[in-house]
Amino acid sequence: MRRLYRKKALNLVKELDAFPKVPESYVETTASGGTVSIIAFTAMALLAFFEFFVYRDTWMKYQYEVDKDFSSKLRINIDITVAMRCQHVGADVLDLAETMVASDGLQYEPVIFELSPQQRLWHRTLLLIQNRLREEHSLQDVLFKSVLKGSPTALPPREDNPTQPLGACRIHGHLYVNKVAGNFHITVGKAIPHPRGHAHLAALVSHETYNFSHRIDHLSFGEEVPGIINPLDGTEKVCTDHNQMFQYFITVVPTKLNTYKISAETHQYSVTERERVINHAAGSHGVSGIFMKYDISSLMVTVTEQHMPLWQFLVRLCGIIGGIFSTTGMLHGLVGFCVDVICCRFKLGVYRPKEVSFPDGHMNNHSPLLSENSKH
Repeated sequence: MRRLYRKKALNLVKELDAFPKVPESYVETTASGGTVSIIAFTAMALLAFFEFFVYRDTWMKYQYEVDKDFSSKLRINIDITVAMRCQHVGADVLDLAETMVASDGLQYEPVIFELSPQQRLWHRTLLLIQNRLREEHSLQDVLFKSVLKGSPTALPPREDNPTQPLGACRIHGHLYVNKVAGNFHITVGKAIPHPRGHAHLAALVSHETYNFSHRIDHLSFGEEVPGIINPLDGTEKVCTDHNQMFQYFITVVPTKLNTYKISAETHQYSVTERERVINHAAGSHGVSGIFMKYDISSLMVTVTEQHMPLWQFLVRLCGIIGGIFSTTGMLHGLVGFCVDVICCRFKLGVYRPKEVSFPDGHMNNHSPLLSENSKH
């Protein structure tokens, strides 16, 4: 009885076979079928090869949420060179709450404003990258994925030993400020605390020495990530007048970066800039210097590097193979059908009925009712 049930079960399974096997003696191979098979296998190999590269590639996913962290400090990374002597300029931060932030983390280094040939080449390359980033925003994803592998964004040291005097000042370092809107500025004279705010000792500096031509080698917010290029990196401004004001209006966006190489909490920012000459007689009031007014966005961006899962790659691969098999099979059948129809019409013209001549000279082109081999 068990063998009988087992045999019935096997027969039932055989009846459900969706892939019936055709004996090889009933299969006919043709040259056209072989050609289509070669084309189909070649297309499958090429598409599978390209699909493998798509599987290996990654992309960046952006998510937005409200930034709930308002109690922590914000780090500002600064590297700016001003074409004035260090004893004549001072840098500090004044936030929206009229809190003056100590600039102990900044260093003043006497340098030469003009770049060496190697440094100028680095600067031109950085400006070229900045122009491409403004035109093609998708390149930012490439920078996110290539962090820790990219070249350092800091200005390389000079390769020569110049003999000219050090008439410029490089201000570099970092500051920790409150996460509120503020104003980082570089102006004439050192900053001193004041009961009603703050002031700079500018009275002892002659107006003829004012020169706020500057170069921003690096300016970023939050954790400093190697390989990330910020919007103001490489910016260079040259004064046309002694009393000139440069203003940068910056919107800082908190950003969480999660890639396969690094996880960091940094900040992106956008900037608009303005410059004007201070002329009180013409109604252009203000103070000569460099002013960077920043504001913190209430939204936080989470940038996550994602990868295609293995199951999705296998499904796409099966779709490629099955689709090409089905499509080439249908095309081969359709072409074969059209060829058969054209050939059959051509052959029908060969069996056109012959004309029959009679003794009276008339011609009859009607087909005879009986064939020559017919017998009465």
